[in-house]
Amino acid sequence: MGNGVREGQVDFKRQDVEPATATHLPSEGNQEKKKVLNSLMSGALAGAVAKTAVAPLDRTKIMFQGESPWLLQNFPYRLIYRTYLNEGFWSLWRGNSATMVRVIPYAAIQFCAHEEYKQLLGSYYGFQGKALTPFPRFIAGSLAGTTAAMLTYPLDMVRARMAVTPKEMYSNIVHVFIRISREEGLKTLYRGFTPTILGVIPYAGLSFFTYETFKKLHADHSGKLQPSPPERLLFGACAGLIGQSASYPLDVVRRRMQTAGVMGHTYSSILLTMQEIIREEGLIRGLYKGLSMNWVKGPIAVGISFTTFDLTQILLRKLQHSTNVER
Repeated sequence: MGNGVREGQVDFKRQDVEPATATHLPSEGNQEKKKVLNSLMSGALAGAVAKTAVAPLDRTKIMFQGESPWLLQNFPYRLIYRTYLNEGFWSLWRGNSATMVRVIPYAAIQFCAHEEYKQLLGSYYGFQGKALTPFPRFIAGSLAGTTAAMLTYPLDMVRARMAVTPKEMYSNIVHVFIRISREEGLKTLYRGFTPTILGVIPYAGLSFFTYETFKKLHADHSGKLQPSPPERLLFGACAGLIGQSASYPLDVVRRRMQTAGVMGHTYSSILLTMQEIIREEGLIRGLYKGLSMNWVKGPIAVGISFTTFDLTQILLRKLQHSTNVER
């Protein structure tokens, strides 16, 4: 993310000033702080916009990954309609407040970390200022996703619980934390953590890798420094499709482990959870349940997320450039 985005930078080398003086050090430090702040703000907005747009599909996917018998007889669109009839239109966004509490810091950390990891790996491999080669590109994405997941996991656990339970069970996010801690123990807040990390490595790695690769190929073949917004959406959609398809079985396992306390099951490990799902529901119908919905939801969300991040970065850099010129 951000390869080739240079609209907001100012070329100080050609100005008639003394080079390498001490007065330039604070300016460089401020530039780095602004860069990090821009990445955090852009990432937060990207995550919020994308998740809100697909919140009804996201909640339905979590419910569909559950194991209630009547769910197995329903297609995703029927489940959406049934939820709408039984609980009302806004119920399709139930748990979205918890999603925002999680996704805003998650996306902010992930996108900002990705920019920093790209810079670090670029320095290490000698690609400073240039697009990374494929392997470092994948590593940067995986590290960014892992960093964000580790720092925000309990919030993901809370979101999953709110999505699969009736609104009478948990009144708000704080109530979820209190009840889980009191009735199931604090360790429950990290149930499903291992499959989350194992899943986020290929998911984030392939998503960022695919998006960055498409942007590089576009620049090489079209001669344009930046793709258009529709092209960004298309590149992001492809990235989401590939990334989520690769990590989907672990996503199912993660949701089963997170919601086990309210579904009457106890899953002690990833392998045992997979074995039980396959034994009771089959390989495809179990570990890939709801994948068709993810092929709709995932590309839309990832496309919106990547596009929002890039365009917000460009806008913020232009605004900063304009401010610097006026000064």
